[in-house]
Amino acid sequence: MQRRYYNYANFLSDIKILAARLKQERFDCLVAVSRGGLTIAHFLATALDTRNIALIRAIGYVERQKLGAPRIENAPDLSGVKEALIVDDIIDGGETMQAVLKTLGDRYPNASFKTAVIFQKTPASIRANFFAQECEEWIDFFWDVDPTKV
Repeated sequence: MQRRYYNYANFLSDIKILAARLKQERFDCLVAVSRGGLTIAHFLATALDTRNIALIRAIGYVERQKLGAPRIENAPDLSGVKEALIVDDIIDGGETMQAVLKTLGDRYPNASFKTAVIFQKTPASIRANFFAQECEEWIDFFWDVDPTKV
């Protein structure tokens, strides 16, 4: 599989695209999928002028090795939330986002959840409601570079 390094300049361009697509939407809360969605949720929260960010931990990969099933941990308290945006870096196969949606949907059946990612892989089993670009290759995100080794 081909690899592509995703740098900060590309990220800023894509965040502007994603923020523009989200401007007409209203969300009570952004839910960052840790770790990939943390940086994106921070920038989107600034662009959308909100401080209401929750965190859910979803582990679908260890290094480049895909787990059999994603592990979902640390589901946030979304009591009172009617519209939430789940934010991650990429929908690869789709299993992780589906597991996050199921976990949150089961806990908060009266809430509505939409999804936003930078990258949407075309063969994924689920499509994000909002994304900046489609891809086929493995993405090496600048925020995944170990800063102690640079």
